This record gives sequence, C-alpha cells and structure tokens, in this order.
Amino acid sequence: MKVLYLILFIGFAFFIVTFSLENAAPVHLRYYNFVDVIVPIYMLLFISLLVGIIITGFLGIIERFRLNRAISRLNKTIRDLRKELRANEPPPIIEEPKTPTQY
Repeated sequence: MKVLYLILFIGFAFFIVTFSLENAAPVHLRYYNFVDVIVPIYMLLFISLLVGIIITGFLGIIERFRLNRAISRLNKTIRDLRKELRANEPPPIIEEPKTPTQY
C-alpha cells in the first residue's frame, strides 16, 4: 500500500511540475484600485483551488456540528420518550409461589 501511495504522490508531483511549466505566462490581475498584481497562470489556478478546498472544509465542519447537534437533540427525545413509556407501564405482577398440596 505504501508503494501505491508513493506512486500516486510522484505522479501528482509530476503533474504539478509539468502544469506549472506549461502555464507560466504572466497574468495581470486588477481589481479597481485595490489590487494590481502580475502572477503566473498556474499560481492563480493553484490559489483558486486552495481557496476552494479551504471553503469546502469549513462548510463540512459546520455541517458536521449541525448534524451532531441534531443527533443530540434526537437522542434526548428518545430518552424522554423511553422514560415516559416506563412511567406509563403497569407494574409487573408478582405471583406467589404455589406450594404442592398434600393428600
């Protein structure tokens, strides 16, 4: 399995290097008068990818917290309903042991 991970890592690294070399042309980014920079195309794409990964990660964390809160609420409802069921059950009937009759 380690060999497979190594092969995948080397392939991914090779892709990144070749992609960077093929897309090294500079791009002028301008946003009104606030931002005025020149960056290579590959850097722009990698930064966009990284920002997307970070945003998706944060949204996943938020969703997990929301689902955990819902699970806790539902578990509390289940506990309360089980308590209510036990409170409404009739008490168990205890029968007296029968003694054998003598003739």
